[in-house]
This record gives sequence, C-alpha cells and structure tokens, in this order.
Amino acid sequence: MIEPHGGTLINRIVTGKDREFLLAKASKAPAVELDGWALSDVEMIAIGGFSPLTGFLAKRDYESVLAKGRLAGGLVWTIPVTLAVNRDEGDRLRGAREVALRAGGEIVAVLHLEDLYTPDKAREAQAVFGTTDASHPGVARLMSAGEVSLGGTISVVNRPAQTTFQAARLDPADTRRIFQERGWRRVVAFQTRNPIHRAHEYIQKCALEICDGLLLHPIIGETKGDDVPAAVRMRSYEVLLAGYYPADRVVLAVNPASMRYAGPKEAVFHALIRKNYGCTHFIVGRDHAGVGKFYGTYDAQRIFDDFPPGDIGITPLCFEHTAYCTVCEGMVSSKTCPHPAERHVTLSGTKVRELLQAGTPPPPEISRREVAEVLIDAMRQQAAA
Repeated sequence: MIEPHGGTLINRIVTGKDREFLLAKASKAPAVELDGWALSDVEMIAIGGFSPLTGFLAKRDYESVLAKGRLAGGLVWTIPVTLAVNRDEGDRLRGAREVALRAGGEIVAVLHLEDLYTPDKAREAQAVFGTTDASHPGVARLMSAGEVSLGGTISVVNRPAQTTFQAARLDPADTRRIFQERGWRRVVAFQTRNPIHRAHEYIQKCALEICDGLLLHPIIGETKGDDVPAAVRMRSYEVLLAGYYPADRVVLAVNPASMRYAGPKEAVFHALIRKNYGCTHFIVGRDHAGVGKFYGTYDAQRIFDDFPPGDIGITPLCFEHTAYCTVCEGMVSSKTCPHPAERHVTLSGTKVRELLQAGTPPPPEISRREVAEVLIDAMRQQAAA
C-alpha cells in the first residue's frame, strides 16, 4: 500500500495515563477557544489526514511553505496550516509551554507551544491564493483572522464526538484497512464540495476503468455560505451510488477538512491528503478548488508539473471539461469529440439552480433525476422554513 506523506501516518490522539497527565496540565494552562475551522484542522492533524504535520506550523516551516511549497525539511506542502489568535491573546501566551485548546468549553487538545510569530498576510495571500483581493473567500478569511500565529505539536485529549454521517466517518487508518481488505492496489480519490453531476460521474467511471476502487471523499468542514449544505450533498451521493455505481468498487467517506479555495495550491494539498488516506491516484478536473475568476481553467493540473512525481507520490489523473454530445450520443471532452460546442448539452450553474428552485429536474444529460430530486426537496424545505 502507498505510504503516507513523509512515510508515517501521524496519530496525535492521546489515551490512558498520558491523557490524564495532559488533562491535568491543561486545566492549569492558558486556553484558546477554537472556531470550527481550527477544530477541523486539529482533527485532520490528529488522525493523520495532514501527515506529516504533528501540529500547527512554526515560523520556519511556514516561511518555507510560502517560498517553496515545501516544509523546511523538503517535503512538498503547499498550504500553511496555522493557528491564529489576536494580538492580545498572543501577548497573554508569551512564555507559555502548553496551551489548552478548547471547543464549547471543553479541552479538546493541548498545544505544545514552540513558536509565536506574526505572519505576513499579504505575502501569504499572494503565495497561497495568487491574489490579495479581499473578494476571494480564502483571502477574506486570512485577513480577518488574528494577527499572531501559534506553532507547535498538538496532543488531542478529547476528540469531539460526531453525530452526523456516522457510517462515513472513516479516518485514514480506516480507509487504508478497507482498501487492504478489498485487495485494492490502485485507488482513485475524488474531491468534492458539490453534488455530483453527469460530467463528474463520467470522469469517476473513466478512472475506475484503470483503478480497483474509488474513494468518494466530500469535504464537510467549513465551505462558502452559498455552497450546498453537507447533509444535502451526502443524501445526493448516497442515492447516486445506490443506483449507478457497483457497491464493491466505491467507498464513501467524509473529509473533515475545510475548503481553502486556493485553486492550484489546494489541488496539491488535496492530493496529499488522499495519499494519506491510502489512495494512489487523484482526479483533478477543471478549475479544481477554484472560486470566481481567480484561476485559469487548468492551472490546478499544471501545478503538478512543478514537482517531481516522486516528491508528491500520488498520481494525478487530469480530465478536461466534459459534457454530453448530441452527435456522439454520450459524454465527451475535447480530447474525444470532434463536434462543435453547440452540439454539447450544457447549462450554467445559475440556470440549474433556477430549474431546481422551480421544482424541475435538469435534463438527464446534466444530472441524474434521483440527485435532482434530493436537491429540489432540500430547496422546498429551505423555502418553507
């Protein structure tokens, strides 16, 4: 099976006497309250989803990621994972060795504080998002976060209990075990924060033709306010898989991470996460992790050429824009279809939303009816609320 990034699957969840010892220390330590974003980062670090990270980046690694897309030790890593606090909190924490990380009043983890520094946010925005434009959601979040970053290893003492999507709550150790039990040697991952339309289905099934199995791995951490809610998306995935995919070739698991909307840099970041989950291949479509007009259509595919393949270790499968061609009578891309674009069935996202809000499923060339019905029902419930 493919090795985790860096060679070791990180586990920062502490149990037994070590947990009791750390809880006792944390109860007397200065505390920081985590928001939902930071909490998802803590979970991803703890379960190994962000391997090789053992905590939040210290300044040396942070600077290296911005300058080179690599950690200070040389491993590819394109998105800084940091914990921000305001200046007053930073002043309060100077000199502390441990910091209690709380959520909802409960101690979730202990941060073994190694570094406390002031990041250059403008430089970070340009390096990660390719822009300093505050209309970019990633830039807006970065600029609104605290002025001071805390770096250091974490130890999770109370992993937050989850009440949703229980069957799909699979950690990297779980998916790796499942892949091994099924005898899968080539596993392709698909990242999504949206319902799956027919073009997505087509490229997933193309990938399945050369791989043993598919990990459908939707993000359920924080996303933009206008993205489809995770609960609705999960229902849409379940009905699609039930009707149109072989059950023994697909694993549906949730990804607790939050979206950065960092386009190319996030495409590599997403690939490394799926490598940690045991995948050997990763689908990169058009404008992967993009938002608005900030990135070129295939920038997220080209960035993989900036790194030696062995340094990333998971194989990107790059697909062009696909659509249904009325002449070919099937799903096509520019690589396979000679016919003009006017023979392709396409609808804008705005038009699809208008149809769904009117209770009308989009054409079957755009969306499976079962998926459309889930979305229509969710819109009706939202309108009635």
